[in-house]
Amino acid sequence: MKIAVVTDDEKTISTHFGQARFFVVLTVKDGEVVEQETRPKVNQSQFAGEHHHHGEDGDMHGMDRQAQHRHARMMETISDCQALIARGMRQGAHYSLTASGINPVLTDIQDVREAVELYLAGDLTENSNLIF
Repeated sequence: MKIAVVTDDEKTISTHFGQARFFVVLTVKDGEVVEQETRPKVNQSQFAGEHHHHGEDGDMHGMDRQAQHRHARMMETISDCQALIARGMRQGAHYSLTASGINPVLTDIQDVREAVELYLAGDLTENSNLIF
């Protein structure tokens, strides 16, 4: 199993999936982390030249076709992961992750290692209020 965590410094979980610079990806075997790597992540600033549609045709923010395409690009480097831990994300990103088979887990925990250990123990409290 592989778990991705959004981060800017490899230690603290980012408060915004779309703006984070990296993924820390942890490989878990028999309930233990056996490998950790940092992978680049496309973030919102890299889409600055693209035209963004907000709420077109009654869609909620981040749910239109172009936003879903941006989310897919953000998730390319974690397609082998089963879960993603973040401290916040928009509803469109949450939908995209779920649709791609990656379980988005939103938490108030800031420390990457602490959150992963709690997740593996089944004790990580999820906070659905962190979907904005």
